Amino acid sequence: MSATPIDTPARRPRWGLWATAAVLAALLGLLAAGMTRDPRELPSVRIGKPWPAMVLPQLDDPAPLDPAQWRGQARIVNLWASWCSSCREEHPALMALAAELRAQGRGGQLIGLNYKDRTADAQAFLQRLGNPFSTSVVDADGRLGIELGVYGAPETYVIDARGLILYRHVGPLTPEVIRTQLLPRLKDGA
Repeated sequence: MSATPIDTPARRPRWGLWATAAVLAALLGLLAAGMTRDPRELPSVRIGKPWPAMVLPQLDDPAPLDPAQWRGQARIVNLWASWCSSCREEHPALMALAAELRAQGRGGQLIGLNYKDRTADAQAFLQRLGNPFSTSVVDADGRLGIELGVYGAPETYVIDARGLILYRHVGPLTPEVIRTQLLPRLKDGA
């Protein structure tokens, strides 16, 4: 009797399994890295670039405002709207910031940017909750928002004395963000 060799299945190369595992590990690593980032600290290509040179109407003044007038002093620009619930949420923090800046003789450093809003609604919002801004410019059609790459209201920018954007905060301001992010950059931008 002769022995017949037992048929054994050919071994498949394991490189396909290892490649799949490596790709999955890389994807999980990217996902984990993305989840550790603060969503309010979105990257912006506008950081270090000039504030857009767009002359806009003011909310409570018929004269348009040219942002070139801001040069020489650092500013905080807060994008807001009356229809924005997060803007209502951050409003007490803005009122406190405005009071602090006024007490230091720097009240003109807080500018409002009313975004895609009706004038009457914006004016009623500020009359009801208080007006923290030295002035508010109106971006009714959102053109400036497009230039800035706005995700949505509220957003806040710090502009230095040369007119360059130093910082962008997406979402409602808190006293902590004002203290740790805005005010130090406002001081640095002077």
